[in-house]
Amino acid sequence: MNISFEIVPRSLEAFDEQYSFVQTLDNSINIINVPDIQRFDTRSWELATRVDRSKYRFIPHFRAIDFKIESGELYRIIEEYALDSVLLVSGDPPEGLKRSFYNTDVVDLIRAVRQRFPNLHIYAGFDPHRSGVQDECDYIQRKVDAGAGGFFSQPFYDSRMIDIYAEHMQDLETYIGISPITSKASMNYWEVKNKVKFPKSFRPDYDWNVEFANSVIALAAAHGLNVYFMPIRIDLARYFAEIKLGG
Repeated sequence: MNISFEIVPRSLEAFDEQYSFVQTLDNSINIINVPDIQRFDTRSWELATRVDRSKYRFIPHFRAIDFKIESGELYRIIEEYALDSVLLVSGDPPEGLKRSFYNTDVVDLIRAVRQRFPNLHIYAGFDPHRSGVQDECDYIQRKVDAGAGGFFSQPFYDSRMIDIYAEHMQDLETYIGISPITSKASMNYWEVKNKVKFPKSFRPDYDWNVEFANSVIALAAAHGLNVYFMPIRIDLARYFAEIKLGG
């Protein structure tokens, strides 16, 4: 089983701090993935030079709405940074239309990148909270048909949903998202912004999230899946001290 650690590039200093922490964990973590967030100055792919790629696979995220396929800009970035893996997502339009964006469909982008780079590891995203299971699985299949070979999910908070999606993700390199929520405000954000329906047993505290993460690691291993951590704003040392990375 692979375990990925997502580092948000708020700044180079913030990235380096979390990257240093990852190196204190055991060798179970073997992937660093980096989202691309427009309000930050550092682009995801620029972190390729700050990750030891002999130790970690590096997977930067790219938002389809930021690239016009015909421009070839994404191809240039992949070649310039010698990327062997990318995660292609749709991306949300900028609030207030302060930035320009393109009406690029992520499925079209996956298809174009696959045609240009037949040996590239292309990952896409899936969201168990966005719509019904059948609609989401149909969308996953469209991405597979276009050339995606693996998937990173939005975080799960109900192991029953992992069981359901595991059946549909067979033969695909799938990473189940784990994102601890340790405050009521954060919980409210996920409910409103990302349409998460939490199980009745959920508690926004460290104990619940640690126990759930350990159960997800074991469940993913049983299903032949992988996991990735999205520890956005938590006490990393406190959280990971009780995480059983070895399964």
